[in-house]
Amino acid sequence: MEEIYLDNAATTKPYPAVVTKIKDALTEAYGNPSSLHGKGLEAEKLIKAARKEIADQLKVKTDEIYFTSGGTEANNLAIKGAVNALHRSGNRIITSSIEHPSVLNIFKRLEKQGYDVKYLSVDQTGVIDLDQLEEYLTNETILVSIMGVNNELGSIQPLAKIGRLLAPYDKLYFHVDGVQAFTKLDIFPAKLGIDLYSVSAHKIHGPKGVGALYIKDSTRIDNLISGSKQESGIRPGTENVPGIVGFGEAVKEVNREDFTATIFRLKKLLVNRILDEIEGSTLNGPTIEQGASHIVNISFAGIKGEILVHSLERDNIYVSTGAACSSRLATPSYVLEEIGVASDLIEGAIRFSLSSQTTKQEINYTVNRLKEHITTLKEIIQR
Repeated sequence: MEEIYLDNAATTKPYPAVVTKIKDALTEAYGNPSSLHGKGLEAEKLIKAARKEIADQLKVKTDEIYFTSGGTEANNLAIKGAVNALHRSGNRIITSSIEHPSVLNIFKRLEKQGYDVKYLSVDQTGVIDLDQLEEYLTNETILVSIMGVNNELGSIQPLAKIGRLLAPYDKLYFHVDGVQAFTKLDIFPAKLGIDLYSVSAHKIHGPKGVGALYIKDSTRIDNLISGSKQESGIRPGTENVPGIVGFGEAVKEVNREDFTATIFRLKKLLVNRILDEIEGSTLNGPTIEQGASHIVNISFAGIKGEILVHSLERDNIYVSTGAACSSRLATPSYVLEEIGVASDLIEGAIRFSLSSQTTKQEINYTVNRLKEHITTLKEIIQR
């Protein structure tokens, strides 16, 4: 079988229509959006159209969407920008223990700068403790940052309940890293009390190097970059027109209802076959029904995940041991540690992440090859 790509939580293959739009923007609409002539206006018009696609997907106002270089920058802009703007109102900031490094590392740095940082623990499914959150909330709290969907486990956080808990506190902002949730779940920031919401193009079959941040119109944050007036001065610098156009086209191509139904069936097939047919396999995190439809984390006892990744690669099957940003590191997954997975099972953990381009035939072939590789590897280990 040809290439089977099951590492879509790391990045996705761009839709053909996205590639076409990017090429057109590079070769035809190449003007600077800030220029007053026709070429500039043409580029500006394309940016406005893409901004509207993203705003419509989130059911927010068009002028509440600000383009960035990706999810990491969007998270940095949201968190640092909010803390800088609100530091006179309080000193406490709250996040969870299993956030993406682009959130956790900011909080660790802010902690060193003297902020009172609270890290919420999670249960075995990777969901935060709402009672603990309520306990940590005080009038000194200025920011709560919780991801929508965990990138290693697929855990879905109870954002509506969190929003209700935060509602009485009018001096704090609620930020959500929505990179793994955008276009996959019905998360509408304005309805959930979310003030800041980060998204990224390359997780939804758009190009790398472009993302966006929703900033509620009444939310005040400081910009991190000084320059001209692009993106209303919040994120100055000449816009990445091809990337933004590609982002908008990717959103346009998505059909969330079909995605959820189709991918969930494939996820269920994948998990059930593995657990039924491969001895020593364990599902980490949420159950099939509890987690997001596109992310599955499974451990294989007695096998190192890294070895299994490279074994499957020989069959042109691409999976990962965890988040792409940290998969090359020698340290074990802090996410799996936080949900209580035993160290030997952490070593044998594999993340499968599906997309709208995944097929039933690919899933069945992957499981068949996985079984054969594990049998071979165990025989080698036992010699």
